[in-house]
Amino acid sequence: MTQTLLSNKKIILGVSGSIALYKACDWVRNFRKMGADIQVIMTNSAREFVSPLTFAALSGNKVFLDMFDRHEAESIPHIQLGQGSDLILIAPATAQTIARLAHGIADDLLATVVLAAACPVVICPAMNTRMYSNPATQANLGKLRQYGYTIIEPCSGEMACGDSGPGRLPEWEPVCETVLTALLPQDYAAHHLVITAGPTREPLDPVRFISNRSSGKMGYALAKAARRRGAKVTLISGPSSLPPPSGIILQKVQTAQEMYEETFRHYEQATIIIKAAAVSDYRPEQCSSEKIKKGALQEHLSLIANRDILKELGAHRGNGIAHRPLLVGFAAESRGHLKEGQRKLLEKNLDMIVINDIKSDKTGFESDTNKVTIIDKTGRKVQLPILSKDETAMRILDELISLAQTVGAA
Repeated sequence: MTQTLLSNKKIILGVSGSIALYKACDWVRNFRKMGADIQVIMTNSAREFVSPLTFAALSGNKVFLDMFDRHEAESIPHIQLGQGSDLILIAPATAQTIARLAHGIADDLLATVVLAAACPVVICPAMNTRMYSNPATQANLGKLRQYGYTIIEPCSGEMACGDSGPGRLPEWEPVCETVLTALLPQDYAAHHLVITAGPTREPLDPVRFISNRSSGKMGYALAKAARRRGAKVTLISGPSSLPPPSGIILQKVQTAQEMYEETFRHYEQATIIIKAAAVSDYRPEQCSSEKIKKGALQEHLSLIANRDILKELGAHRGNGIAHRPLLVGFAAESRGHLKEGQRKLLEKNLDMIVINDIKSDKTGFESDTNKVTIIDKTGRKVQLPILSKDETAMRILDELISLAQTVGAA
């Protein structure tokens, strides 16, 4: 994760007494890596599992423990903490803490801070599976949902007590995604993005194919970023080892022809199409049903051109800058970057093109960082520094939503 996704965001982590508490220690470290200012509030029971000193060291901040702290009396912590934060995350949230919040019982610091807060509240239940399934607990969770709190469903599995079922603290990824979504602007809520990612594979025989070095990282980062900002996302992916982003529609393809068909199948529903895939330009003229012997390979390597998906998309939607869907292309270049990018922008009737230098080991295929230049149809040009692909995706979406608003397509 890049250190800028949560920069300048103040997050309260409220922890209550559960054996799952040890997981929250890692979450504090992760939030700090993402740039967040994290403040921990511990209930009395939580202190029986983990020392406040642990959270103080991991967060870099004082840990708040008591409603009436002589050293903080003048600042009224139970008011200032909640009103000065961007989000409150309660993890683990025990049955007792959930009951307190559901019934507005302000008898400890954490419950009082939540009641006085004016920011989003995310709750991660963690308890014995029978306690979680108890009608009282389920009724309390229902009340919290009605109050507007976000509840992340617990995982199922074996509990510390030996029981098995729902009640385990959720894993980090869905929690992180929920927090990011709650903190980011939902400026893509009206949009359906169709994003292509990864390479394609053009089979020569049952064991050989033509492909390229694309990993799909940039396209997957765009899909995650768009979903975090409220978009409905369809990700059309060539072969990739990346885990599918949560909350999106994933369509897996192999060949350029399959990617072409899948892209146009979703064309009418899309408000924005981002073509981040590295589609093979050529395919073998024939695909042998049997493995070709090494000595006969050369005579079978007759190639024909694949369809230019991006160019056909541009031609299909016609002319006019305000026409939907907005169309974004990528250009992976090793020389003449801006000239080639500008040519493709015009030739393929794009609204925006993202140009990437593939020669550097920090910006080429399979890298975790990128350095791109963005050019749009209005003539605007933005050159980004080397950033993680997550942050690059966010910056691309910033420019794209600005363009959509300019041309009346937002």
